[in-house]
Amino acid sequence: MPRKVNRREFVKSSFVTPAAIAAAPTMLIPSKVKPVVISDVSGIRFKNGGPMSSVEMAFYRMTQGDRVIDAVVAGVQIPENDPEESGIGYGGLPNADGVVQLDSCCMDGPTKRAGGVAAIEGVRTPSVVAKAVMENTDHHLLVGAGAQSFARNMGVKVEDDLNTEKSRKLWLEWKRRIDPKHYLDPKKRADAGYRAGLSMVADGLISEDHFWGTTNCNAINEKGEIAGVTTTSGLSFKIPGRTGDSPILGAGLYVDGDVGAAGSTGRGEANLYNLCSFFIVEQLRGGMHPKDAGMEALRRVQANTVEKRLLNDRGLPSFNLRFFVLNKKGEYAGVAMYASGEQAYAACDENGAEERPLEGFLDGSPTG
Repeated sequence: MPRKVNRREFVKSSFVTPAAIAAAPTMLIPSKVKPVVISDVSGIRFKNGGPMSSVEMAFYRMTQGDRVIDAVVAGVQIPENDPEESGIGYGGLPNADGVVQLDSCCMDGPTKRAGGVAAIEGVRTPSVVAKAVMENTDHHLLVGAGAQSFARNMGVKVEDDLNTEKSRKLWLEWKRRIDPKHYLDPKKRADAGYRAGLSMVADGLISEDHFWGTTNCNAINEKGEIAGVTTTSGLSFKIPGRTGDSPILGAGLYVDGDVGAAGSTGRGEANLYNLCSFFIVEQLRGGMHPKDAGMEALRRVQANTVEKRLLNDRGLPSFNLRFFVLNKKGEYAGVAMYASGEQAYAACDENGAEERPLEGFLDGSPTG
């Protein structure tokens, strides 16, 4: 007759995989939290030819004993390296000069450390460099040529050009639309560039989520340890050097290991003005559910959007913004200014990965 394992022995035992838990549902699980990974939808739809998506890889690594920060960074490297994901990493849509400039940041709840890079060129996986900044420097953010030099010093491969045939073709189409008569007025040129990009979205050449282009991934393990990462190629055809919310702590990502995590995709300037990720985590600290905290941030963004150029015909924000929120209990939500265009986010737990519907704050779409 097999010897029964008492509670003390079980707690002292090695890590129990999700498969083992499923095979023995009556066993005591040495955990206060159900492990879960959440992400924007690119975290489940892109696999770069492999067997796992971003959220699946992060969950697997995390539940095999890796630190949560290592797991989420390993996860987002899948879409970063996927040439079909044109909003992130390799093949991300370039800036106005045709150069791919990438941003990323990560935050580790257990160590209360963070790192980021902005406008880095030639590196397919800026998330790896962001983590290296966190682990090897006393700084939070390195930018431009300095970030690239640091990446090279860390042994990260630096390439001459991160464009793919697809991204270069889309950039050339954008150039044809923006500059057929060589705009001279800077404001007219900037406005024309933005309109040209949106017209390519309307024509189906670029998906709306790739035009803004970002992935965020947050996770919590069975110990209640939380970490997150955000990585992006930024706004398509942006002014060279433009940095959005993604690498900025409190905007593109914020993690408090005692409270929760929040990250974003969408219009970075709106998020930066309101420091929404920090705001959301503070709402979690006050006891709000992740969904309610995210909605409160969207309400603040709407209230602070007053410029006519940023409003549609209904007087509402003419852009989308999404938040992916996780609290210390393992509760989570995905919310959006509008549940249109990109309508889902990703989650992965012991039952596998799935798409879940984004909760929209406003009805309709950014265009009306």
